[in-house]
Amino acid sequence: MNRFILIVDDDEIFATTLARSFALKQIQTCVALNKEQTLLAAGQQQFTDITLDLNLGEQSGLQLITQLRKLQPQANLLVLTGYASIATTVQAIKLGADNYLAKPVDSAAILRALDEDVLDFNVNETDSAEFQTMSVSRLEWEHIQRVLNEHDGNVSATARALNMHRRTLQRKLTKKPVGR
Repeated sequence: MNRFILIVDDDEIFATTLARSFALKQIQTCVALNKEQTLLAAGQQQFTDITLDLNLGEQSGLQLITQLRKLQPQANLLVLTGYASIATTVQAIKLGADNYLAKPVDSAAILRALDEDVLDFNVNETDSAEFQTMSVSRLEWEHIQRVLNEHDGNVSATARALNMHRRTLQRKLTKKPVGR
């Protein structure tokens, strides 16, 4: 069966570079740079695989997972993000993503992730050894991501819930945490 991958990413350079890399491997692709292009493509074509960026400009890729699952129930759905967190990973899988990968990533790693079995997140997060070895900055990042997820990606509501100035929260969201 021939692969046909829908690449959903607001970073046009990354998306087209990835598409070219797949083309060299004889894999057909379609690039969508926003929610509207994604839903249009998913409604018109049948894809074997979908890579979905978690942050699509002002929109969250998490909000597209359910719609993509309805339009493309057989496709392998891989969420990509430059700001991976346990909270968003678990949420993506619960919504229907098959796998989750942190950027930077190359086409070979994406193909491996698309071919892997569905991730299993039945482990109790608070009992995980990973939580016991995280740095303070990583713990803060995870907490912010959890609260952001609880407020459906709304930065203003999250800032209020965290009792933090909105601009301070925005700065923290642009920084990737150091250490585990």
